[in-house]
Amino acid sequence: MRVTGRLLFVSMIAFASLGAMSQQHTEQPATANEIRIGNVMPYSGPLSEFGAIGTAEAAYFDMINARGGINGRKIRFITRDDNSDPATALDLTRSLVEKDGVQLMFGSFGTPGNIATRWYLNEKRIPQLFVASGDEELSQAKAFPWTMGWQPSFRSEGRIYANYIQAYYPRKKIVVLWQNDQFGRMLYKGIQEGLGDLNRQVLVDIAFDINDEHLDGHVSILKRAGADIFVFLGVPSTASKVIKLAASMKWRPVFIVNDASASIANAMAPAGLENSSGVISAAFLKDPSDPAWKDDTGMKDWFAFMDKYHQIESTNNSAAVYGYAAAEALTKVLKQCGDDFSRDNIMRQAASLKAYQPSVALPDIRMNTSADSYLPIRQMRLVQFDGRSWQPFGDVIETAFTEGAAR
Repeated sequence: MRVTGRLLFVSMIAFASLGAMSQQHTEQPATANEIRIGNVMPYSGPLSEFGAIGTAEAAYFDMINARGGINGRKIRFITRDDNSDPATALDLTRSLVEKDGVQLMFGSFGTPGNIATRWYLNEKRIPQLFVASGDEELSQAKAFPWTMGWQPSFRSEGRIYANYIQAYYPRKKIVVLWQNDQFGRMLYKGIQEGLGDLNRQVLVDIAFDINDEHLDGHVSILKRAGADIFVFLGVPSTASKVIKLAASMKWRPVFIVNDASASIANAMAPAGLENSSGVISAAFLKDPSDPAWKDDTGMKDWFAFMDKYHQIESTNNSAAVYGYAAAEALTKVLKQCGDDFSRDNIMRQAASLKAYQPSVALPDIRMNTSADSYLPIRQMRLVQFDGRSWQPFGDVIETAFTEGAAR
């Protein structure tokens, strides 16, 4: 197609005008009545079950706005779908910063996407707060002072399971089925580090892809290995299938699943409550589908919130509770900002949390940060499913994470 000189000239003027408008919009300071927050989530794609985190966060900020906002300002929460793709996450983050003019990025999901955007956000000095990942690379205060994690680290969680095995089953044989990505890899690395010499007890480990169609074959291989302990590291939808498969094969090992999979509504119940009875995990948040919390004040507030502001989402979704707790923590940070919502002060307040407890966190789980400590939550509880509820046992465990040692 041939473009005339006049049409080309008009197109160039229009493009230049658009660029000027975009640049002008980008440079606009935070308004006196609005705080813009950017977020990237997998609302579609293989990890879409975690999109519930973002929808719960959006609903939480709707509630805050309905109550008058934060220090006289309303929250404008702008969330985008990256389809679990790191390149898309980077493009969307750039757009949120340069076109939408967000003051900060908050709670974006996943290790690859957050690592892909980390250099850009730190170079621009834009807070990348409470990322939805337990990878220690995203809590390096000295190397990346504008990026802060939130949940306990994956490696530390893995070490908790290793310590449990050492204490209760030191001579038992082990098999591991782990999700073949950074998430599963870091969990398994923590187990290997924690087991030390006991790694010789691991008979077989199998890495699986998120859309793996051969789970039955994997579980069959692990059963034939003759192990006493089965460690699963993945997402709830896969955990439910694996627990059900093991039961169908008349295999009843000591079953350990990671925290992200330890949801009664999303994993244990779909697998069959009887099949799931005895499963071990570690947790830091309350499970909304656990009847143990029916009279808990924090969970009563959660159900009231879901009824009023987030009716489209299941009230028993653990990913939604995660989003609620993270949004509650960010609200705490923003309230501490007073009238100064500069990016420097937002980051300063995020790095000065002292013994703060989200309302849906387990008892004695606290958030603490400082200029040198960027992993807010470092505690978990071992829990066992009794066919109805998660029963905690042992003390609250302080994780062994050391910043600067994530390599």
